[in-house]
Amino acid sequence: MKVRRILIIALSLATTFHLYGRSPVEGAQAMVVSTHHLASAAGVEIMKQGGNAIDGAVATGFALAVVNPRAGNLGGGGFMMIHTPKHKSVALDFREVAPLAATQDMFLDEQGDAVALRSRQGYLANGVPGTVAGLEHAWAQYGSGQFSWHDIIEPARRLAAEGFVLTPDLTQHFASSAARLSFNPATRRIFLRDGNLYQAGEVFRQPDLAATLARIQAHGAADFYAGGTADLIVADQRRGGGLITHQDLLEYRTKERAVVRGNYRGYEFVTMPPPSSGGIALVQMLGMLEPYDLRAMQFQSTDYIHLVTEVMRRAFRDRATYLGDPDFHPVPQPQLMDPAYISRMMDTFDPQRATDSDALPGPALLPKESMETTHFAAIDADGNIAACTYTLNGNYGNGVTVAGAGFLLNNEMDDFTAKIGVKNMFGLIQSEANAVQPGKRPLSSMTPTIVLKDGQPFLVTGAPGGPTIITSVLQVMLNVIDHQLPGVLAVDAPRFHHQWQPDRIAHEPFFASPDTIAALRDRGHAFTLRRLYANESNRVARYFGGAHSIMRDPDTGLLLGINDDRNPDSAAAGF
Repeated sequence: MKVRRILIIALSLATTFHLYGRSPVEGAQAMVVSTHHLASAAGVEIMKQGGNAIDGAVATGFALAVVNPRAGNLGGGGFMMIHTPKHKSVALDFREVAPLAATQDMFLDEQGDAVALRSRQGYLANGVPGTVAGLEHAWAQYGSGQFSWHDIIEPARRLAAEGFVLTPDLTQHFASSAARLSFNPATRRIFLRDGNLYQAGEVFRQPDLAATLARIQAHGAADFYAGGTADLIVADQRRGGGLITHQDLLEYRTKERAVVRGNYRGYEFVTMPPPSSGGIALVQMLGMLEPYDLRAMQFQSTDYIHLVTEVMRRAFRDRATYLGDPDFHPVPQPQLMDPAYISRMMDTFDPQRATDSDALPGPALLPKESMETTHFAAIDADGNIAACTYTLNGNYGNGVTVAGAGFLLNNEMDDFTAKIGVKNMFGLIQSEANAVQPGKRPLSSMTPTIVLKDGQPFLVTGAPGGPTIITSVLQVMLNVIDHQLPGVLAVDAPRFHHQWQPDRIAHEPFFASPDTIAALRDRGHAFTLRRLYANESNRVARYFGGAHSIMRDPDTGLLLGINDDRNPDSAAAGF
């Protein structure tokens, strides 16, 4: 049995780790990694001309709005972690907010029952977008100061105006999302060509989006929030029965927040504070794991998976119980990150038996986030770093393209509680702390993270994937720090996830041998295999999100870009 287990693991690793020769992209001066090769190239184009990592990341973010419309966006929001050579770290929060006219019961019918589609599709589903304000703030406050706003946006505008060649992955995604893209006339015209579906190899042009980017080029974010684009947004909302007004747009602000800081085995990491739940959860999980010799347990062994699962379970219990928008809900952050408290979280841990999630104190109420997010990162030779995760929430947001403006709006209102105890689109039950309130930001899992060693950049990572964002970031860190895997293997390694409720381990194929899974079942664990789909290029996209990462070799100083091969169009670019 032992020999059989070793052979199965070897075959699984050979398959999953792509041992046909996949290597990181190397660069001495700059590196960008994202879910689309053209967006990564846009960021590097800016950095080759003298921009720093923040300039490059902003250019990448705008380009993703063109080439990755299911998650890249102008009409959504997100978070960006920034670190500068002077060791200043800041968390930018440009999460969407509920419109001023939003109410706690806006997604209930006359009988008081939640109407699921109302918070997921159409004009009531969108929050006030933050992406354009957030990207401009990053550029203005932390860019090189040597690069004009006009030039930052030019690669994206050019891609929209001149078009780009559609890949098999994107055309397949358009086709598989046809029902969602069909109900809004502008969306149907742009992405489905009114039923004459795009084919791989065709050039996809977006003239309305190009015009919007040109206005933002000329007038800055002010155009989006107070100018011609704002007029288009408000007019479209009025026609469709949406809530966003000129006042909503005028009052939107990007927030700078103090980062969450942690230490693990001699490494320092900086990550997102609330309204992201990811940073606190990451501190708790790593704090619970530090007393254990994970390397001695061996990668994906029964003991290792059992321990890490139990740690995940406890952190997600706290996430559900305590976290929300700190501007509306008191978050006991110091207490949750206190080492003594984190140590006590493991008092109920049994090395030989899975904990019953129902036995852990706390309400079974979980805020959620869409799987359809995207993460990108940039770093330069001076040590400037930007790690950004942003989203429309669901696939193509609420499905509404702003007429005449060419971009999709988010369905971030589904991140709020529609009704206490009712599951949202991802099957998660939510708490009153996450109820709809005007101007409030919904709780998020987005966890862009920067890891430092002796004060120098070591690893930049993050991921899409709703709650699995947090556990994906955790596992990339453990793979690099504890198991000492090379960057490509650390990112490609199969992942697993536990979020307290539902009480089961979700996992990718080949994450462990059949013998290991059987042993874990004997300890009381249940399992769910995350689905796969094969696209037209015969590459496999796994359900867990692309953890696009950058590492810095401490010996040579080389920057190593590692795109996650779970996203077929992803790429790192550097020089």
